[in-house]
Amino acid sequence: MDEASEREFADYFRARRETVRRTAYMMCGDWHKADDHAQAAFVALHRNWRKIRDPRALDGWMRRTLTRSVIDESRRPWRRERSTAEHTDVIAIPPAADAMATRQVLVDGLRTVPPRQRAVLVLRFFEGLDVAETAKAMGCSEGTVKSQTARGLEALRSSLGDALDDLRAAG
Repeated sequence: MDEASEREFADYFRARRETVRRTAYMMCGDWHKADDHAQAAFVALHRNWRKIRDPRALDGWMRRTLTRSVIDESRRPWRRERSTAEHTDVIAIPPAADAMATRQVLVDGLRTVPPRQRAVLVLRFFEGLDVAETAKAMGCSEGTVKSQTARGLEALRSSLGDALDDLRAAG
């Protein structure tokens, strides 16, 4: 890549890295994995930088690449293994931090939703994409997005169960 292209890529990276990282976290529920997925997406973008003709398409390209990275990783056999030991990095949330508690309950609930459904929920409700944009980002039909959204919301509601009732009562 020439120097001007490197500068353009660096500017895009600085402007979007935290957003991409947060989106990856919402999709996978783990900051370390989110960093890996974000890095993989940016490496792929750097590799294909000259091929992308429309700079307005960069965000869509990144979303699609990030989504595929998260879903592909979840399909690998060793990723299906679950540790039974308690996580030592879980921090108790003080009761006064209601917004933080709500967010943590939501993230914990998202972790239980299957990866493809989780990706749809994150793209639709956290990234604010409509059905068509989500379908394009995921490389699937709009009907698939709709069905995965319905199933994902049902799985999330089921996962949240009593925690959702507790949050409603506290609010």
